Amino acid sequence: MTDTDRTTPGPVPGPGGDGGLDARLVVERDAFRLDVTLTAAPGEVLALLGPNGAGKTTALRALAGLVALSDGHLRLDGAELDRTPPESRPVGVVFQDYLLFPHLTALDNVAFGPRCQGASKSAARERAAGWLERMGLAEHANAKPRRLSGGQAQRVALARALATRPRLLLLDEPLAALDARTRLDVRAQLRRHLAEFEAVAVLVTHDPLDAMVLADRLVVIEDGAVVQEGAPSDIARRPRTDYIAQLVGLNLFRGHADGHTVRLGDGPTVDVTVTELLAGDVFVAFPPSAVTLYRERPAGVSARNLWRCEVAGLETHGDLIRADLTGELPLAADLTTVSAAELDLRPGATVWASVKASQTHAYPA
Repeated sequence: MTDTDRTTPGPVPGPGGDGGLDARLVVERDAFRLDVTLTAAPGEVLALLGPNGAGKTTALRALAGLVALSDGHLRLDGAELDRTPPESRPVGVVFQDYLLFPHLTALDNVAFGPRCQGASKSAARERAAGWLERMGLAEHANAKPRRLSGGQAQRVALARALATRPRLLLLDEPLAALDARTRLDVRAQLRRHLAEFEAVAVLVTHDPLDAMVLADRLVVIEDGAVVQEGAPSDIARRPRTDYIAQLVGLNLFRGHADGHTVRLGDGPTVDVTVTELLAGDVFVAFPPSAVTLYRERPAGVSARNLWRCEVAGLETHGDLIRADLTGELPLAADLTTVSAAELDLRPGATVWASVKASQTHAYPA
């Protein structure tokens, strides 16, 4: 065995040596309870998505061994990790603030993990140099963190995590510290590196774009529980909570369907276009861009859905103006700056909101 291959003994795989992650994480702390089940195959990137305080970071820390489980189990490649100390787990972590050692060069930051695993200084530095080259940072090997840009520091932190050859890679808001321009470039690079990673990766983020671009599967957590999981495209198309709908930019309502009509509780009805007649509880979703606004009740409009609303607020949303509406049906509407000016929109103004049935999407609740 060479110095490069020598590692600290880790947990022994269980019978069958099943690959991937199999965990039920139960953490009870004061008034908060986390209870989530996570499974992922080798090579899969799992994103934990949810609002602040939902339990995402607690779940990540439980996987790393930094928070003890109150109940449940944690198996990685068939090995039980519940009682394995953090330093003995085959887990690499990229923290939100990267936590690079300020007194060490980029090379020695990356070599730190292999050194802790028993590799000689020369072998650890050789492995670190290889990772820096893969990250496009070979020319920055001797630079200390203060001389690195945000994107470069992020890649050094990723290289440091990968240099230990983990079977589970944990990324805690890995792009949050970057400016918008850098984030775009680093996101693309991170996606490439994750695609090459052969074990399980778990990403925590509150940014839907990061989750959609980087992950194979999303797990949405609210109030310590999983509320929806699946492929990014499925979740974006069929959100099941208000949080997810707002995240992916949809108006979402729950009601009772009868054919092509959905009654929203005690509120108005929504006409929908579906290939098969619906019956029972359903969700109805449509984007803010599908909403057309009028200052007077329109005559001869083809849209079957028309509601009287009041402008509660206006805000810039990219190149558009987003109107927050209350009234018969609380919803969001997107329109151009010119249209908003022509309609003389302002808080308190009465408007009529219309949506064509063909622009709605209905699916079972």
